[in-house]
Amino acid sequence: MSITDRPPTVDVRRASTRFVTDLSWLDSKHSFAFGHHRSPTNVHHGLLLVNNDDRVAPGTGFDTHPHRDMEIVTWVLSGSLVHQDSMGHNGIIYPGLAQRMSAGTGIRHSEKNDSWNLSGAVHDDPVHFIQMWVVPDEGGITPGYEQAEIPPERLASGLVTVASGMAGHGDQTAIRIANRYAALHGARLGPGQSVTLPDAPFLHLFVPSGAVSVEDVGGLSAGDAVRFTGTGGHRVTGVTDAEILVWEMHATLAA
Repeated sequence: MSITDRPPTVDVRRASTRFVTDLSWLDSKHSFAFGHHRSPTNVHHGLLLVNNDDRVAPGTGFDTHPHRDMEIVTWVLSGSLVHQDSMGHNGIIYPGLAQRMSAGTGIRHSEKNDSWNLSGAVHDDPVHFIQMWVVPDEGGITPGYEQAEIPPERLASGLVTVASGMAGHGDQTAIRIANRYAALHGARLGPGQSVTLPDAPFLHLFVPSGAVSVEDVGGLSAGDAVRFTGTGGHRVTGVTDAEILVWEMHATLAA
């Protein structure tokens, strides 16, 4: 990781420019190079390596697969996602429940849209979720898992710290990640409701749903993103009911 001064830039990325994986059971949009999608000029922003916008059909999902040395944060927008891993964690992730998996020295997990296998009735609803990956401060840490529910009234009252490893956030964050230079914030905005983005060397603003207007940038719709470098403090205002996810990062991956 490196901490360097960069010239201010505002890079708007429209939803239509994302990489797409379209399978019978999966509709996945990738903000950065991912899987078989290669692009040496689009591999990360700051410390954020993955921002996948996934929709998974009922009764399907990602079979057990491995991860290593990655902090993986999952945020469900609608439906439910079942997580099971090699450390014995299992449960249902739903809207408002923040989840973090530290892959560390190695972990295997599955993610399925089949909550009825744990509880409840069989359903035919897809699950829509955003999965985000940042690198940890150090490789080879002990794998771990954490989840915490964020009340809807908090998400509707302003920018909430969903996941953070930054010392200044302390008890303000719902879950912790093993990176002291990064934090994820989220908010649900109604029409006319505004929040102010943090001031940081690197920011990634993503709009999973709805439409917003960003000061000095303009309108953003679902799937749009903005990569800010060397600038912050912009106001984001709901145009319709909308949800936003904001990565605040005070370092970047070394070149």
